[in-house]
Amino acid sequence: MRRVPYGLVRRGVHRPRPRYSSTVANSTVQITTLPNKIRVATESTPGHFSSVGLYVDAGTRYENPSNIGVSHFLDRMAFKSTSTRSDEDIADAVNALGGQIMCSSSRESIMYQSSHVHQATPLALSLISDTIQNAAFNAEEMDAQKDAARYEIREINAKPEMFLPEVLHEVAYGGRVLGNPLVCPEERVDTVDAPLMREFMKTWYRPERMVIAGAGMQHEELVELADKYFASLKYIPLEVPSPSTLRPSSLNQQIPTTLLSGQSPSMMKSLTRAASSYLYPTPTSGGVSPLGSTYTGGHRFILKEDSQKLGNEFDHIYIGFEGVGIHDNDIYDLATMQVLLGGGGSFSAGGPGKGMYSRLYTHILNHHSQIDHCASFHHIYTDSSLFGLFASFAPADTVRYGNTAAQILPHLVHQLSLLLYRPVPLTELSRAKNQLTSSLAMALESRAVEVEDLGRQLLVHNRKVPMSEMAEKIAQVTPESLQRVANRVFGPQSGAKPTLVVMGKDDIPDWQSTFKKYDVGSP
Repeated sequence: MRRVPYGLVRRGVHRPRPRYSSTVANSTVQITTLPNKIRVATESTPGHFSSVGLYVDAGTRYENPSNIGVSHFLDRMAFKSTSTRSDEDIADAVNALGGQIMCSSSRESIMYQSSHVHQATPLALSLISDTIQNAAFNAEEMDAQKDAARYEIREINAKPEMFLPEVLHEVAYGGRVLGNPLVCPEERVDTVDAPLMREFMKTWYRPERMVIAGAGMQHEELVELADKYFASLKYIPLEVPSPSTLRPSSLNQQIPTTLLSGQSPSMMKSLTRAASSYLYPTPTSGGVSPLGSTYTGGHRFILKEDSQKLGNEFDHIYIGFEGVGIHDNDIYDLATMQVLLGGGGSFSAGGPGKGMYSRLYTHILNHHSQIDHCASFHHIYTDSSLFGLFASFAPADTVRYGNTAAQILPHLVHQLSLLLYRPVPLTELSRAKNQLTSSLAMALESRAVEVEDLGRQLLVHNRKVPMSEMAEKIAQVTPESLQRVANRVFGPQSGAKPTLVVMGKDDIPDWQSTFKKYDVGSP
């Protein structure tokens, strides 16, 4: 892409304006880099309202044992009182937006995003700038959010479908980096304070690690506003880390940030989305050496003593393997594989979009009434990913035809073995590729998703991957490439170690033998 000098001169203003580095990515996307290295991007799409967001290369991946939980509280303390606005002023400004404004933290990014009427864009950026540069972290507000966090933690812990994916990550990555929790552990709530949060922001909230993205406004307008509200963030070059410590940041194959995406204005919704089939990138820009993840695999059994207390009458089993990272050439095959397996709830209604023609629905849910939910998942990061299946089922001691986890595990492992040893029929593969493409396209119809997608792609690739390119890569998936990727990820010669999480009254004593029986992985 050709870079050209870019300057802004407002009508009637004769003072010289700063010169920016600007790029026209394609016919609809423009990207400008401010002098302090913040990237500003807009997508020209028609609509009746605007969306704008700030996307920061931060999140729980960058936490360490001394500051676990900081990202969760940065999320909760967003748009509270600042040194320039009281909590009443913030509330009044938020109400004046005429839309919605939110913060959401994830493993590898923290975003501040607003959807509003066109003329409210300056106010939205002013609020976002204020909350990241002038946060007061008022003690009373902190105490209130700590009480709310404790309630949130209890609610999440009562919903296995929300906390078990977190346990899966912890086991898979040895409880560090990508294994860090999205939600602050309850025992650490009181340890998170203002100095800890400011230190985290000082380290990771650097302008070169930020992207401002928008839709529904002129590019020059957003550049002006970004310069006005964020120019005070100073770029300070850091020592370049050795190549051996860097995660891959530029490969020939570049992948979009999400296959499906959506807003997540609360930590609970973030967890729900993290448990889905979305593609999540890891931002790789910035001068601070990123933290590499180490997949370990392993096994965890969670005893469920009282199903009524937990609010869930089902037992649960998750199996996962380390997949490829976001920059890997095989990412589209693995994403197609996840859609092909699909699955869902036993009472799903609707057409293919509900998973009723997927393998887990036709092979498992249609034949085993005691299984309430069975689905595939794929959590993708830059240097790693988690790919696998889970099932929720009625335990043997509660219904006549209930099952144990040891009886359910072979059904899940068998579905993976079919991908290893039988080529996928062309008709079935075509259906999965069409569903993946259409789901991606329909998700991007949402303006809020479109802006989030643009911001995250700039963090990862420093460009917007067009829908046409994604569709072309999906179309190139073949039965042969799918089988090759399956063998790479969980084949017996891959050296792949499974991650197994079981929640119920009984564990699976010899779970390794099931994987060996079906020649899946290397337990």
